[in-house]
Formats: sequence, structure tokens, C-alpha cells
Amino acid sequence: MASLSAAPVTKKPSVTFFAIWNMCFGFLGLQFGLGLQNANVSRIFQTLGAKIDDIPILWIAAPLTGLLVQPLVGYLSDRTWTRLGRRRPYLLVGALLSSAALLIMPMSPALWVAAVMLWILDASINTSMQPFRAFVGDQLPLRQRPAGYAMQSFFIGVGAVVASALPWLFEHIGISNTAQAGIVPDTVRYSFFLGAIVLFVAVLWTVISTHEYPPEQLEAFDDASPELPPAGAPKRGWGAFWLVVGVAGFAVMHQFAGAFEKTHGFPLDKQLYLLWAGAFVWGAALLLQRPGEPKGLFGTIMRNIETMPDSMRKLAPVQFFSWLALFAMWIYTTGGVTESFFHSKDATSAAYNEGANWVGILFAAYNGFAALASIIVPWIARKLGLRWTHLINVWLGGFGLLSFLFIHDPDWLIASMLGVGFAWASILSLPYAIVSDSVPAKTMGVYMGIFNFFIVIPQLVAASVLGFVLKFAFHGQPIYALAVGGVSFLISGLLVLRLPKEKKA
Repeated sequence: MASLSAAPVTKKPSVTFFAIWNMCFGFLGLQFGLGLQNANVSRIFQTLGAKIDDIPILWIAAPLTGLLVQPLVGYLSDRTWTRLGRRRPYLLVGALLSSAALLIMPMSPALWVAAVMLWILDASINTSMQPFRAFVGDQLPLRQRPAGYAMQSFFIGVGAVVASALPWLFEHIGISNTAQAGIVPDTVRYSFFLGAIVLFVAVLWTVISTHEYPPEQLEAFDDASPELPPAGAPKRGWGAFWLVVGVAGFAVMHQFAGAFEKTHGFPLDKQLYLLWAGAFVWGAALLLQRPGEPKGLFGTIMRNIETMPDSMRKLAPVQFFSWLALFAMWIYTTGGVTESFFHSKDATSAAYNEGANWVGILFAAYNGFAALASIIVPWIARKLGLRWTHLINVWLGGFGLLSFLFIHDPDWLIASMLGVGFAWASILSLPYAIVSDSVPAKTMGVYMGIFNFFIVIPQLVAASVLGFVLKFAFHGQPIYALAVGGVSFLISGLLVLRLPKEKKA
């Protein structure tokens, strides 16, 4: 569809239900890819020889690629205008690369190949994911943005339901669910092949069925320039502090690693170094800031971090604990369910693969519940407000994950996923609606990329710390990672009350 005229307008027009449907339909494909990844990557890694202790560091690709790719793509797409539009070129490129990675990953002959393919898959999905978030903010007026993000949640739920259940469905039509050591079962391979097709076709539908406002028209709308706090002087003093924290952390770990292993019987996880590396990099970034008008990618991102709206700052800890819980669930549900409910750690055994398929059903269930919840959540938000709606939903998720400790029949874990589904639907919609209403249209992309920091940092923390916590406090039993996730959801709900009360429309 051709782009709209750039005639000056004051009020951004409302769009039809089917226009929102089309602009969000590509999320069906992206979540097909993410659903396959979340439900099966730990299984693929264990099939190729990874130990349960190695899984978190292998998953590090997900947060690191998001941390690097989303702000970059946001910065670039804010400054892009082509015949295909502003965000759509990135949607299409990301879909092509993601589909290729889905085709290759289950064919990996060795663990390192699968790990590399996860990096490529995550970077590619993030290339499309970030513009999709900004796309809704660009195209919809304030009053329709909650509906737009709820529609994305609906497609995320539907896509993940089918994707997560595919290995189980393929097994039930006679495709082999086991294979010799080091070979990914055909049920998983065929699921990834189908996922590659669905991902590309769904994103292509959004690209060819939607338009974009030219930059000059977008900036003429009345919602284009929310007031932001003034930029202060760069906080370079904190840079030295974080540099010292990073260096000291490295030094202390190196000095006492041997003594710790002698005392506790297992070594300090090397991924703990990621925490100190993160502190060091953040300190360096603060020191590299310069006063005055920012220039280039780095300067723009750092200045936008400094001037982010208050609602975004207060959402940071809410997002941190929400995504810490989710990442714990994605990493450890396969190991927790197969070990605690199907009593197997052997990735070649029928019991393990039966349990891994059941995890796919559980992931399908929470995404299905999320698709239904996405219809209900906007209605609840209108009645109770965004803060209390989000608190209720993430607490349902917290109780759902904690219930894994008390349920003995794996069939009843479906009930646990009901709470997780409501949390997932809320996390995917309400925070984005809050942020999109408070940032300027011309920098929507880079702010959505910065908002992604609050998602990937907890994932980096989870990948760095969770394995160590399990060994140190819970004798390496992965089921307790889900309990940590449940508590994190409860903390997230309490922190959301720090947000200012929203103004009534």
C-alpha cells in the first residue's frame, strides 16, 4: 500500500480493527520463532551434550543480542525513510535472517554450531521485534495504543501456542520423538522447518498490507512531542565508580575462586564475570559522555537514557523482576519438569523426551491463556487502572510458578500456566503502552530500544547468577529456579505501585 500524503495534520486519525490486525500480524510469525526457541533450545543443547550447569551461559545470546541490536535498529530506523517506509525494511530483513536460522539450528552437528545459530536467530528476531514495537506507536493515536499492544499480545499468544505444541503434535501423528545421541529428534526438526515458513509469511503480510506516515507528517501530529526532562551534565563521576566495581569484582573472584571451590566442593561459575564486565562497560560508557549536543549513535543513546521520562525510570525495576522470572522459566522449565516430574536427566531417554514435549504443551498453554487474557486485560485496565491491573496479573504469574513446588501430577501444571499466561499478556502490553505515550515520535525507535535494556539486563543477570544460586542454595535442582521466578514476579507487582497514577482520558 502506498504511503500516506505528508499533508500537515494535527490529530492522528483512528484506524480500523483490521488495520491494527494487519500491522500486528507479523508478531504471529516472530512469536512462532521465539516459541520454538523458548520451548526447545535447552532441549537441543542437552541433546548435543550440554550439561544443565552450562545451559544459562549458552542462553546468553538472547539478552546480549537484544542489548546490542535493539537500540541500534531503533536509532537507525528513526532516521530511515525509503520506498518501503521507516520500520518495514527492518521487519523484512529480520524475517529473512530469522527464517534461515530456524532452518539451520535443528540440523546443528555440534553444540557450538547450535550456540552460534542461537546468536544469529536472536539477533535477527530482535532486528524485526524492535521496529514492530515502534511501528504501533508510530501509527496509532494514544487512545488506540493499548489496543494495538494488546493485539500484539494476542498474536504472540496464538503463535507461541502452536509453535510450542508442534513437537507434541508431530509425535502424535507418528513422527519419531527420539533419536540417537547427538541428533535432534525429527519432531523438533520439522517444527523448526515449519516455523521458518510461518515466520517469513506472517511478517511479509504486515509489510505488504500496511502503510507508514512520512517523518514530517508523523512529527506534525499532536502526540508527537511529549515533554521530557531537561538534559543535565553527563554523570561522569559515576563512571569511575562503576569502573572500580568492575575491576574489583574481577580481582576478588580471581583471588578467592580456589578457596571457594575447596570449601564448597564446586567452582565459582565463570559466567559470574559477566556481572563485573557489565559494571565495567557501563562505567566506561559514562566516562565517554561529552557535554553539549550529542552526536552519533553512542551520544544519542546515552543522552536519551539521561532524559528518559519518569514513567520509564520507574518501570525499570518492574521490568527487571518480571523478566528475571520469565528468563528463569524459559531456561529451567525443561530441566525442572523432566527431572522432578519425569525422573530423567538423560536427553536420549524416552522419559526425558516425553517430559520435554510436555514442557512444549505447558508453554503452549501459557501462551494460549495469554492470547485470551490479552482480550480481557484492556477491559480490566479501564476499570482498575494500569498499575493495579499489572500488579494482579504478575502476582498470578508468581503464584503459578511457585505452585511447581507443590504439584505432583504434571498434568496439573496446566493450571499453573493460567497465572503465567495472565502475567505474560500484561508484560507484553501495559508497559509498552505507558512508554509509547511518554516519548517523542521522532525518537520512538531508540526509546523502545532503550526500554529493551530493562528486559535484557535481568536476562543477563539470570544467565550469570541463576546457575550459581541453584548449586549453592538448592543442590543444583532446576525446579527451584522456577520458585525464584515466582518470587521475582511478586516483587515486580509491588514495585509497579511506584508508578504515578495515570490520568483519566
